Parts: sequence; C-alpha cells; structure tokens
Amino acid sequence: RRLVEAQHTAAMLTTFNEIDMSAVIAIRKQHRDSFEKRHNVKLGFMSFFVKAAVSALEDYPSVNGEIRGDDIIMKNHYDIGMAVGAPEGLVVPVLRDADRMTFADIERGIKDFVGKAQGGTLSMEDLRGGTFTITNGGIFGSLLSTPILNPPQVGILGLHKIEERPVAMNGEVAIRPMMYVALSYDHRIIDGREAVQFLVRLKELVEDPSTLLLE
Repeated sequence: RRLVEAQHTAAMLTTFNEIDMSAVIAIRKQHRDSFEKRHNVKLGFMSFFVKAAVSALEDYPSVNGEIRGDDIIMKNHYDIGMAVGAPEGLVVPVLRDADRMTFADIERGIKDFVGKAQGGTLSMEDLRGGTFTITNGGIFGSLLSTPILNPPQVGILGLHKIEERPVAMNGEVAIRPMMYVALSYDHRIIDGREAVQFLVRLKELVEDPSTLLLE
C-alpha cells in the first residue's frame, strides 16, 4: 500500500552513476581476516555504503528529508533502512543513528537483521521509521534497476552487482570491478542537481574509502 502510494503521490525520478570498487575490494582483502577476528563479524561492502551514504546525506540534507502534509521536515538524524529478503518478501529494518556506528556496528546490525528476517522474528520496532533506505539488488544478480521510494522517505539508494568492465583511464583501457548505483528521489523536495551531486559524493567516498576512515 505504501509503495503504491509512492507511485501515486511522489514526483519520483531516478538518476544513475557507476563506482569503481577496486579500493574497497583491496581494503576488504587486506583487512578481512583481522577484522573478523577482532569483531567476530565479516567486513562486507554494505558498511562502506552506509558510511558513504550518511556522509553524502550530511552534505545534501534534503535527501534525508520528509514531506508531511504541506510541511517539509528536515532531519538531523540518520536512521538507515536496509532492505533484506525474508521468506514472505522484502522487509526494511532500520539501523538507528547510523552516523554514530562503526564499520563493525553496521556489519553486526545487518547480520542481526538478516538472521531475524530469515527466522521471522523482526519486531515492529526494527521496522519503524527510517530516514533513508539502501537496497542491494546485486546479491540477486541485478545489473541495473530503479528502486521505488519507501514513503515518507524521499530518497532510496539502489546497489547492484559488481562486474568487471573495460573502462577508459588516463587514455588507456583498463578492466575494473564496476558497480552501477541508482538514486530514486522525490522531485517535490530534491532537485535533479542535488540528486546527481549526492551520487557523485557517494562515488568519491567509496572510490577513496580512506576518506571515510578519516571522517
């Protein structure tokens, strides 16, 4: 009902970009074993994207906003919905105050949500609220998609599968692990320029993840 509402009420558009995942893959490979040994959870890709999304939301706060009746609500907290598969369908539990979470906190939170979703033990509190959502169709093999808004949120980030592709770099062709990313947004509150700049900022952060560590 809420997703149909989004199509009927929001001025929904989607913009795209692509990200070179080489740096994140290298960091994961270098620190995978020590991270898991120290935190008892695997270092995945999602923590990088949650961190990058929060930073981009701080730079472009309208993407983290909400339309409530005739009012525009600007939020200074970052509760990130994570779309995960459950036996009965897709559910979106929420990482509370994601801006205060470490990489390990995020990975543990996602692992917990996946376990609860598979076991059917997610609570209403797990699903309540959320200021922005990330959905990863790449785990099912999706190369490109246009995610649908999760009202009353006005932005959702879609991730896709990582695929090696030839890209032009410094006048030469190189093979790089690339991912298409998509931002669906409500044009009533977010301009196209802001949407494009949000994705460009996200791309910069993921392609140079040392920036995330410094922040």
